[in-house]
Amino acid sequence: MTIHELLKELVAGRVLSEQDAQDLFERCFSGELEEAQLASALSLIQSRGATIDELTGAAKVMRRHATPVPVPDDPRVAVIDTCGTGGAPKTFNISTAAAIVAAAASPHHDGVGDGGKSGDGGDGDVRVLVAKHGNRSRTGRGSAEVLAQLGVNIDAPPEVQGTCLQEAGVCFCFAIRHHPAAKHAAGVRKSLGFPTMFNLLGPMTNPANAPRQVMGIYDKAFVEKVAGVLARLGSVHAMVVHGDDGLDEITLTGSTTVGVVENGSVRMERIDPTTLGLELCDLDDLRETDLAGCAGAVRGVLDGSITGPKRDVVLLNAAAGLVVAGAAGGLSEGLTRAAAAIDSSKAIRTLDTLARVSNA
Repeated sequence: MTIHELLKELVAGRVLSEQDAQDLFERCFSGELEEAQLASALSLIQSRGATIDELTGAAKVMRRHATPVPVPDDPRVAVIDTCGTGGAPKTFNISTAAAIVAAAASPHHDGVGDGGKSGDGGDGDVRVLVAKHGNRSRTGRGSAEVLAQLGVNIDAPPEVQGTCLQEAGVCFCFAIRHHPAAKHAAGVRKSLGFPTMFNLLGPMTNPANAPRQVMGIYDKAFVEKVAGVLARLGSVHAMVVHGDDGLDEITLTGSTTVGVVENGSVRMERIDPTTLGLELCDLDDLRETDLAGCAGAVRGVLDGSITGPKRDVVLLNAAAGLVVAGAAGGLSEGLTRAAAAIDSSKAIRTLDTLARVSNA
């Protein structure tokens, strides 16, 4: 269909097929759409909510246009992501810290660079590599700003990111560097001033094509739908999470709704931290007010100097990462592995290795 025909379909209240959505977003990422046409399409879809077909089609196109990160072709390696949508109550950077802890907790990784060694391929014997997708934040303290504050070169090119994966077990994939075609939508998104389906697409388009992920969602209404999209996109194992307090993380203030993607299907679950031996906290216990505070909280959790709720919420989200990677049989085992990574200083060594290698 032409763009005018696609817009007529949307104005009539009809949804787009996956192929029609691909056609629309191929035109978007190729710079063929006028701003008014893109704004109309995004607004019409947002007014009724994007469907699984529409999100799947758009994500496939965005993935095709992404600048990739090289990853090992090894069945004993599990590549994961811990990227969330944002748009939730602001805390310190939980998923960023969890990404580093999950990498440090991986079997056969000591936090100082092991040249990409893997295990012998036995049951549960998997090396976890974390391709942490992220961006800047309107608040000035997103994952990009915090990692830069901690000495990481967030603008490292893909070949250096690949080396970071091998040596540190984790790399940072700066969204604006890996999705250059998204520039064609940037002005429209800013001028609209409300969330669009692009807010959901980013975490579904990891540049390392990570088939396993923990993805936070800012709205509970999207959990099952996004899980369905990830299943359609071929995710091996994923958790789409939304805390009852509004966080796009597995929260520690109460329970979390989870859409689990596994074996091509979706099931809904709830996570109650108290059943895992963790104490509930207030949302204020997880907050920081500025960039320095956020960076200090991340480093403090990783080096073991910060305990209590901040440490526990990072352990919980890192545990989920280890579960989707296949490196832990459940959250309890994941919590034990994650805590050991911090207590053995592997987590802080992993951050320091990431900073060193990314700047090489």
